[in-house]
Amino acid sequence: MELNDAICDAARRSRDARFDGRFFIAVTTTRVYCRPVCPVPSPKEEHIRYFPTAAAAEAAGYRPCLRCRPEASPGTPAWSGTSAVVSRSLRLIGEGALDSTDVERFAASMGVTAGHLRRLFLRHLGATPTAVALTRRLHFAKKLIDETGLSFAEVATAAGFGSLRRFNGVIRATYARTPTELRRLARRRAPTESGCYRFALTYRPPYDWDAILAFLRARAIPRVEIVEGECYRRTIAVAGSIGTITVAPHPTRSELTLDVRLTQPASLLTIVERVRRVFDLGADPAVVHDRLAGDPLIGVALTRHPGLRVPGAWDGFELAVRAILGQQISVRAASTIAGRVADLFGTPVAGLSPLDRLFPEPARLAEAPLERAGIIAARAETIRRLARAVDSGAIAFSPCTNPERIVDALRALPGIGEWTAQYIAMRALGEPDAFPRGDLVLQREAGVRTATELARRAEAWRPWRAYAVLALWQRATDAAIDAKTAETKLASRSLAMT
Repeated sequence: MELNDAICDAARRSRDARFDGRFFIAVTTTRVYCRPVCPVPSPKEEHIRYFPTAAAAEAAGYRPCLRCRPEASPGTPAWSGTSAVVSRSLRLIGEGALDSTDVERFAASMGVTAGHLRRLFLRHLGATPTAVALTRRLHFAKKLIDETGLSFAEVATAAGFGSLRRFNGVIRATYARTPTELRRLARRRAPTESGCYRFALTYRPPYDWDAILAFLRARAIPRVEIVEGECYRRTIAVAGSIGTITVAPHPTRSELTLDVRLTQPASLLTIVERVRRVFDLGADPAVVHDRLAGDPLIGVALTRHPGLRVPGAWDGFELAVRAILGQQISVRAASTIAGRVADLFGTPVAGLSPLDRLFPEPARLAEAPLERAGIIAARAETIRRLARAVDSGAIAFSPCTNPERIVDALRALPGIGEWTAQYIAMRALGEPDAFPRGDLVLQREAGVRTATELARRAEAWRPWRAYAVLALWQRATDAAIDAKTAETKLASRSLAMT
């Protein structure tokens, strides 16, 4: 839906949560900007301006509201712009692409000049790429101030500010308060457990937590990740710091609770953004539903599972190895073998039972005797080739790498075909239009016989074909569950009649 003043006016008056994060309301008299759901009394209409992003509001000289906390909104969806370049750039900036490079190199990775990228951002988002990246760091710093007990020096480092002095200056300039004053106003309380950092990760409802948890449960790598009840847990290693993450749904709010247990907090922003990607929290389910729900193949699944998401991956290399292991064998068997790989070649982690392994790094598997894990020789060699390519930098699962180039590089490796490459693009790269057209389940559910027929049928699902894939897989899963339930009921009736 294209936003205009009339739509924004209606959403503001009704405090419609569906628009939370899709635009921001600035008040010219107070120089404050708010979310559409802000509970404060609405100002006079002549004092209101609308901005498509928080970065645009801040670039215009407005400061964030301390009541509704714009930093706690679901965020601008990465596909909200009408420009494909802007959409992809937004997602990559959200993953930290501008933290380690400059705008010129970043723009080049998008296939455009820095000046053209700046013009596109100003046209669609009202702010430059640099301003968007700064707002990302600033908002995360505010979350750390409000939701953790970190020292301000640790907050500055974790949020990506070059120095404590710069951090203090940006906070004062933006909020007209010092970090100490902001912490006194914080309504959330940090966990009391030492070394544990808790975050509230908001999303646009609805969200089918049961479906994404079932997907991850079936594919969990033993000793590396686990699903327990309604919680997902796994081991992590970021910038030399080892720990675990635990993710669970909040019982009443549209947010997930993330607990990070880590020896050093410097990489918290990277971790939070990765978790958001794993659970596809940047998605706008209304946009996906509007595009796909009218299709008879997909509409039933979306109705039965509102808020269906595409599960991402914590680590691109790990997911790629897991995808190769899953070729032509069952999901359970692939998970078992992946667990053996972690057991034999992964780094032991003490004191985290039953999660006591980190998945092996590419260098560890480059020459590893993977056949010892029960992997056939040809597949083991494919994994070793992949590991060598990733270790050398020939293949990089990084935000700045062009997804098409990664897919092409993957397909160039013997043993990796179109299905595996597209599956990796869908989950490890977060490409919403990735489509493993060779998938036999998809062909069966679509009622076609060939990958070519399926690709033709899927043209109507662009640019959200990855969501169509999840819907069709879910449809197949539902049919199997329904058939088993019916069989169990029939057996119970037969037993009762004997």
